[in-house]
Amino acid sequence: MLCTALHAFTHIYQVALLPLYVLIRKDLNLTGDAQATLLVTVMGVAYFLPSYPMGMLADRFSRKKLLGIGLAINALGFIALAYANSLSMALVCVVLAGFGGSFYHPAATSLIARLYPEATGKALGTAGMGASLGFFIAPFYAGWRAGMSGWRAPVLELGILGLVAAAVFMWLAHDHPTREFQDDINKTKEKLFATPTLWVLFLTAAFFFCLRDFSGMGVASLGSLFLQRAHGMDAKQTGIALSCIYLASLISNPIFGSWSDRGRIRLTAIVLCLAVVTVFVFPHLNSHLLAPALGVYGFFFMASYPIVEAALMESVHDSVRGRVFGLFITIGGLLGNVSHWFVAHKVDMFGAGASNAANYYNIYAILAGMLLLSLFGLACLHGIRRRDHDVFEHRQSPHPATTATET
Repeated sequence: MLCTALHAFTHIYQVALLPLYVLIRKDLNLTGDAQATLLVTVMGVAYFLPSYPMGMLADRFSRKKLLGIGLAINALGFIALAYANSLSMALVCVVLAGFGGSFYHPAATSLIARLYPEATGKALGTAGMGASLGFFIAPFYAGWRAGMSGWRAPVLELGILGLVAAAVFMWLAHDHPTREFQDDINKTKEKLFATPTLWVLFLTAAFFFCLRDFSGMGVASLGSLFLQRAHGMDAKQTGIALSCIYLASLISNPIFGSWSDRGRIRLTAIVLCLAVVTVFVFPHLNSHLLAPALGVYGFFFMASYPIVEAALMESVHDSVRGRVFGLFITIGGLLGNVSHWFVAHKVDMFGAGASNAANYYNIYAILAGMLLLSLFGLACLHGIRRRDHDVFEHRQSPHPATTATET
């Protein structure tokens, strides 16, 4: 429950700025939408870049303390951002916020996978409800408050609320040991992957799933600009529409997460393929269908995260889960996070044509194609699980010669 609550705050900070791009651009006198979206891109870089070191800490130290400290730093970054009066100062603030956010996933995902070894998908799907709630609250609240009091008010208020939540978490949460030191297991699991083949499979999977992340982040930022530029929506209307993505995932995450415990690969392929179709047709729809379409997209797309996370956690031993997940999201997050700047740069290139919905068709088609290519990552995850377990069992079995001598 507490990890789920922290998950909500982690993703509140990731998407709170999405409906505020136009207001931030005007207030800070920026030259284009790309500079406004740069704040989210830089925050994402600061969020994903330290993920592997955070994974190392999660495998060795108190995961409770990492989670509480991380949220506090994240919140302080947003409080500082509310007082930024230039782009350079705002960039420093989002770097601080992103760094604080990097504490969460390696520690929480490895902790949850350890606590629920028999129902990992269900547990991560439940924790994923926190992300859905955070993703829903942030654009809805930020757009609504910005419409009344400007973009700084919701940023400050969400930062203060995060500090309070960090204090409550540190008070209520119990520490859990990071490992049980079993010598025979730890010796064979000292390295992240035992063979070069496993490394290749892992890095290939991370690359293909970074295409999923690129598409997902791109759809969110492009959606904000598309709704405001091509359909004339204000910050409040845009925030409400974007929140539909995450409100739908509040339902789908626990459902698909539980179902995935009976078969992850096939279910992930289904939800991603349905998301691909929705992304492709989205810019062709009438204005009154856009918010429901975002809800359908979010219902399927967001459900892929707890399923893939469960598959990855089941593929490796608990002693390396923090590092493996940290490296996984470092690769996927850093490359995928470029999409915020990329889509805004494309929209800036439209000039006056940004008001024409037809100009967005190609960008959405590219994002749909990248999402479709991410399906190749599923085969790599399957290969990791099969080969890693084979290597582990081989190392644990006694050597025939040794057995004969002992006999």
